[in-house]
Parts: sequence; structure tokens; C-alpha cells
Amino acid sequence: MRILVIEDDADAATFMVKGLRSAGHAVDHALDGEVGKNMASSGGYDAYVIDRMLPHKDGLTLLEELRADGDETPALFLSALGEVDDRVAGLQAGGDDYLVKPYELSELIARVEALGRRRGPTNIQTTFSVADLEMDILARTVRRGGKKIDLQPREFRLLEYLLRHAGQVVTRTMLLENVWEYHFDPQTNVIDVHISRLRAKIDKGFDKPLLKTVRGAGYTLTDED
Repeated sequence: MRILVIEDDADAATFMVKGLRSAGHAVDHALDGEVGKNMASSGGYDAYVIDRMLPHKDGLTLLEELRADGDETPALFLSALGEVDDRVAGLQAGGDDYLVKPYELSELIARVEALGRRRGPTNIQTTFSVADLEMDILARTVRRGGKKIDLQPREFRLLEYLLRHAGQVVTRTMLLENVWEYHFDPQTNVIDVHISRLRAKIDKGFDKPLLKTVRGAGYTLTDED
């Protein structure tokens, strides 16, 4: 399953994301409600895990807006608010399940997977491509123009994230949180170094560059000029 976790507590989010990934799921993370709404609106997720109390846009409002836009992706609310009225409010806002904090990670994973089963079979995407650049997640291979490209584990994860968001602008914060699992700015050039290495491997020697810098915003992987 591809899961979007919207949680503003960095430590709690790291714990949750690692657990879901260890269970075999692809996980993206947003630290506030506004960013979470934008990521969810891009589509492609099988489930949402949403904290109720979020900066910029609270969880209830976020999900109500997604439901109003026709988004039926199953959603699990997380909250320290555990009274009956609180749980009812979450379900009335469009939530499919409600888990009170503190919780056991194993229960969270089981509930999210149950939401996926309730929705019915989904086609889990294991291959991605932009132009003649292709990635096979299961085989752990990358090719461009039929030529195999060898990537280090972090480079592979970086490219996977860019491919999953192909055509979108990916910010440095998104990369730090979802590729490096940092919830702070380490004040290093780690992203620049890895982007440079990745660009040299997937673009050098080919007619058209795919990995582009969007000045002042981030990066995008696209075959459009």
C-alpha cells in the first residue's frame, strides 16, 4: 500500500513511518495540514493516517475538504482526544477509523491494512518511468534507454521518490523528511551532493535532461521543457 502520514510530531512520525515501511508499505509524510492536503490532492494513495491536531489546517477540516473534492481514500484518525464525541466527530468528518493515542504500532499497522482490504484489491505500482528512464522496485533495477544504471541505496530511494512525484515540484523539506527521514535542517549540502550524483548517472550522456532544478522551490523529474 502507498500511505500518506500527516503528523506534526516529528518523533511520532518517524516511529510510525519506519514501522509502516518495515511492514512493506510505501510511505510519504507531511508535517502540517496544508502540506498534507496538497500531497493528498496529488492522488495515488491507498490510505491516509491523519493526526487531528495539526498546524495550518486541522485534521478534521483537511479530511472534510478532501471528501468534498471527491476523494474517497480510506482515512484513519490519530488523536489524544478519545471521548465518544471526539470519535464521532472524526467519523462524521469522513474518517473510516479512529485510533486514540498512545497506541501500539502493531495495532496501527493492522488497522491501516484493514482499511486497504476493506477498499478492495488495489494494483500496487512497482514500476515507474519518465520518458526512457525506467525503475523496477521489485527487481531494484534502473535503466535509461535500455542501459542499466547502478545506484547506491540512497540514490535509488531518492530517484524512487522523484519518480513517484514525477512532474511535481519536490521541495528540499520533502526530500529531507521522506528520503533521509530528517525532521530538521541538518545545515549540510547532503541533498545537493546526492542530486548532483544522481543527475550525473541518469542524465549524463543522454540527449535530454530529466532531473531539473526549480530555482527557489526544489526539484522536478520530467521530460517537459
